[in-house]
Amino acid sequence: MNIKKTCFFLLLLLAAGCNEGNKNKTKTDTKYAKGSYGYDAAFLKKYSTGIIELQNGNAKVLLSANYQGRVMTSTAAGDSGSSYGWINYSLISSGIKKKQFNPVGGEERLWLGPEGGQFSIYFKKGDSFNIKNWQVPAVIDTEKFDVIRSDSSSATFSKNAILTNYSGSVFHLQIKRKIQLLDKSTTEQILNSNIPSGVQFVAYQSFNQIINSGNNKWKKETGLLSIWLLGMMTPTEQTKVIIPFSPHPNARSFITDNYFGEIPQDRLTVKDSILYFRCDGKSRGKLGIAPVIAKPIVGSFDFEKNILTILIPEVHKNEMYVNSKWEIQKEPYKGDVINSYNDGPLQDGSQLGPFYEIESSSPVKELMPGQSEEYQQTIIHFHGNYLSLKELANRLLNVDLNTVKNW
Repeated sequence: MNIKKTCFFLLLLLAAGCNEGNKNKTKTDTKYAKGSYGYDAAFLKKYSTGIIELQNGNAKVLLSANYQGRVMTSTAAGDSGSSYGWINYSLISSGIKKKQFNPVGGEERLWLGPEGGQFSIYFKKGDSFNIKNWQVPAVIDTEKFDVIRSDSSSATFSKNAILTNYSGSVFHLQIKRKIQLLDKSTTEQILNSNIPSGVQFVAYQSFNQIINSGNNKWKKETGLLSIWLLGMMTPTEQTKVIIPFSPHPNARSFITDNYFGEIPQDRLTVKDSILYFRCDGKSRGKLGIAPVIAKPIVGSFDFEKNILTILIPEVHKNEMYVNSKWEIQKEPYKGDVINSYNDGPLQDGSQLGPFYEIESSSPVKELMPGQSEEYQQTIIHFHGNYLSLKELANRLLNVDLNTVKNW
């Protein structure tokens, strides 16, 4: 009798273990191919918590509170559609937290500027400006953000922080961030253009705020903070960033292309009022556009997958923008409003990605205690047939995609 009871008990345990195994299999396995939104959503839900999904029909946006309220990825075509954000599968699945920077990915994340110079928040006082001394603040790298509210169309996050810059100035701040999914009517109003029939899209706005939560005024002489939004996208051999700018007699002097050494000519073409930047994730380079010539639009096109990405930043031509060059600066408030980065191997042969980025920054303000600075941008991905996207790119960016493709 005791033997029978024991056997029965063991069978129950075995059955429970099998059921638990089946449950885990359901949670971790996915029928979607790598590169699809469904694959990335399943991966992130397996290896992370704090995942929030916004949805309007086939348009989906995946957010992470664990990763500072960033947009990890999005799609215009449901779970089987292309996933637009770059995801660092190996780093996330390892569970490792790197010391300097954790490039987990995400197509729109919040950072703070400046990166370099005497008011940098990425270098300690007295350190030389090289990659060994560079340190991303934890609040925009490893710390979780609080979820204030969320539903199927938006999510709002918040975080308190204390930062010290290269000159020793201390900043007490509160960060607030909201991601809002946009419908077709709102998207067309923002673009001032119709979306062609047959073209799928996903669009969202990012509203960001930093508040001086301390007791002292933030002063120009001791350093200010900017809101900096960066998007890690998946590169292909045929991905190119397209940045229109205002015609200017000395336009080239307002374009910085030597952040990490000169960008080779076969990777960057600058014309009278537009530039093309090859972003295949194979050669490290970064460029920036000053507010004097910047227009409130940036684009990229993936000629392999027919994906047009549009970023709409705010541009304030007469305000101060932080300079993020890695040096002590003569003009710390003559920086960029728009940036693009193509990842590539570092000097030691290692690589963060591969990915490419399109970025924008807010101007900076002197803030009294309790005062705030706000900044927003809009991201739209279009996916469809080439001729429709060619027409749309011409309307929005004033560019012929055939010319960009053949360059």
